[in-house]
Amino acid sequence: MNTNTTAIQSEVISVVGAGLAGCECAWQLAQLGHKVDLYEMRPEKKSPAHITNDFAELVCSNSFGSQSEISAPGQLKWEAAKLNSLILQAAQTASVPAGQALGVDRKIFSAFIENKIKNHPRIRIIHKVITSLDEIPRPAVIATGPLTDEKLSLDLQKHFGKDFLYFFDAIAPIIDADSIDFKIAWKQDRYDKSGTSDYVNCPLNREQYEKLVQEILMARKITPKDFEKTNFFEGCMPIEAIAERGIETLRFGPMKPVGLTNPHSSEVANAIVQLRQENREATSYNMVGFQTRMAYGEQIRVLRMIPGLENAEFLKLGSMHRNLYIQTPICLNKNLASRHDPQLFFAGQMTGVEGYFESTCIGLLVACFLNAELKSEAVPYPPRESLLGSLHFALTDEYRAQNFQPMNVNFGLFPQATKEDFTRFTKGKKGKAEKKICQIAKAKESFQLYLDNNAKSPMKMDFQAELR
Repeated sequence: MNTNTTAIQSEVISVVGAGLAGCECAWQLAQLGHKVDLYEMRPEKKSPAHITNDFAELVCSNSFGSQSEISAPGQLKWEAAKLNSLILQAAQTASVPAGQALGVDRKIFSAFIENKIKNHPRIRIIHKVITSLDEIPRPAVIATGPLTDEKLSLDLQKHFGKDFLYFFDAIAPIIDADSIDFKIAWKQDRYDKSGTSDYVNCPLNREQYEKLVQEILMARKITPKDFEKTNFFEGCMPIEAIAERGIETLRFGPMKPVGLTNPHSSEVANAIVQLRQENREATSYNMVGFQTRMAYGEQIRVLRMIPGLENAEFLKLGSMHRNLYIQTPICLNKNLASRHDPQLFFAGQMTGVEGYFESTCIGLLVACFLNAELKSEAVPYPPRESLLGSLHFALTDEYRAQNFQPMNVNFGLFPQATKEDFTRFTKGKKGKAEKKICQIAKAKESFQLYLDNNAKSPMKMDFQAELR
């Protein structure tokens, strides 16, 4: 195991991959005064899931998760905002109505990021397919994501050995808004929490629901050879994989009918399919929770069985792809550099996080860690009580190594709330809701205190130097 902590000396930092983590990392490093070469294989070559040549293309959902102050995704955004996250700025600029979630217009989102990256005086864009680690000048950050080019993937597997893993991820279909029948469907947010009506709801009675589940299970699936040992990520399972667990699983999952009132009928729905606004113009909607590997023709046939979608026009059909990730607790040091090469850092989803913003934040952290290494300073690890600190701890804690799987942020990552926490933040009142309040309050307090006590650290709210 190589634990060399000698300061890295280089005039230019290589960042490979212009996805969410790569763009965030490159931007933060450039803002900190470093020269960055950002490598991107598109347009020379595309991954199986990418459609455009845009930087930070969102290939699955268009949602960055909840913005609620009392939620794990909301807290992660709060902490990233303190560090002036470029991706968060882009998402807020490109936001579309999505209830309490941060939904974005994909084109506006990517255009914002690409403009910032391409016009930064300290970032050079190099369009090149990297097929070997030997091609990349050090120090380097690999942020090629779960859809890493096959040749580079093989080289990474050689670098790490058997601890280079994978799982399968799925994409949900997108529907033309004009093809939705609003005589059946209606707009409403669950429990009306946001005060707006951003989601489209399609109700099913018991007979319609059971028939839909039956057809989902019977539909022909796309099953490439490398799916023989299929490991699905629990947070983004294909609809058919959920249905295989039992007839009721979908109506207790993505098709739950609670918190919604049908203005067209007094009949209580047995299940409800929700669609989330895809773009700012509200001309398209994606099917929430309907990731699938059904064959294209089967998707159209089966999904048009849903009331309100009988004449649905599909702008994009669902698909399946393999995602690669590293067994980080074994393969990487605490600063997320390879244990075999201390000048080779890793960021984004391939480190074992799942979710757009989780990937982004790992890119942000790696920029801070690498900056400290370059300046021979103590690496500014975020406090354990913060969500950034908890996410980093979950990735690097060797106790998790034997059962390491990709994860989204959640309250389970936080340290347990103490008796003192309940006394301070909820006046001693204990319960599930109070526990979350304590964890969020402690996270905010610890992270702000950390920033205040490290004025010269890159983990500081105003650490980015204005471009001159």
